[in-house]
Amino acid sequence: MEAAAAKETPPLAPPLAAYLDFIRVERKLAPRTQALYEDGLRRLQDFAERDGIEPKRLQINQARRWIARLHGQQQLAPRSISLLLSIWRGLYRWWGRQQLVALNPFDGLRAPKAGKPLPKALGVDDAVQLAEHHAPDADPASEARDACIVELLYGCGLRIGELVGLDAVVDSASLGWLDLPGAEIFVLGKGSKRRSVPLGKAALAALEAWLARRASLAAAGEAALFVGRRGARLQAPQIRQMLKQRALAAGMPAHVHPHMLRHSFATHLLQSSGDLRAVQELLGHAHITTTQVYTQLDFQHLAKVYDAAHPRAKKKSGPA
Repeated sequence: MEAAAAKETPPLAPPLAAYLDFIRVERKLAPRTQALYEDGLRRLQDFAERDGIEPKRLQINQARRWIARLHGQQQLAPRSISLLLSIWRGLYRWWGRQQLVALNPFDGLRAPKAGKPLPKALGVDDAVQLAEHHAPDADPASEARDACIVELLYGCGLRIGELVGLDAVVDSASLGWLDLPGAEIFVLGKGSKRRSVPLGKAALAALEAWLARRASLAAAGEAALFVGRRGARLQAPQIRQMLKQRALAAGMPAHVHPHMLRHSFATHLLQSSGDLRAVQELLGHAHITTTQVYTQLDFQHLAKVYDAAHPRAKKKSGPA
């Protein structure tokens, strides 16, 4: 058993082991980081042995092939390849300071770009279920406030900071305010850009219900629209915690956070209207490319509908 284990993890060649000793002793990296460096050096040693290359004589074209092999054959994630590149680049830089190599073959090489993860959105039924959920034993004022928060996040696509900044009592310092007769909200978004967001029927009703009870929680002179038990402005962590608990109580299948409701707003609106430019304006995106990520979510939705409903998408159960 010991011989088999030794065969699986051969010792590092002395030049590589010396660098590992250097980062352990001189740089005093954490044990977890040291283990990552050791793994990276073993990968380099394995590549060099397979290709019959002396590591100190590695050329740029050979290093480039190694990166392609990591990405293609080994299907390593871009982030993992970036880590290996950092380790290998550091090794050759260290050798260079000792004049053991003439060049660093990994200088200028970059890992393949990582695809941007798609934002997570609730399904329409789940979003409606969350918006319509009511806690039967909750304090009426708190329940009206929390229901209104959900309606503004999902019904208006507000960012959490925009929601927190809303005032019920408007003055020159207000970041955001309401126009109930005009069924609009005015918010200060990213880049200090002001925009107006229309209030739908449900959001308007939720706001009116909360404003009717707000005085029972708000401290005297408090301008904030949403206040907590002490009467002061609710902050983002409190809203996140409330939303998490409310989603669990409503039986949501996943962790729900404020930005997920913004994503849900954009995705569902795009599915209904197909108007990307309008969604961009409502979200307050400076560039249309930021909004285009929702077209991918919309395509996924359409693909699921097709797979479930279209007769040509269904697999045949047997020979005709």
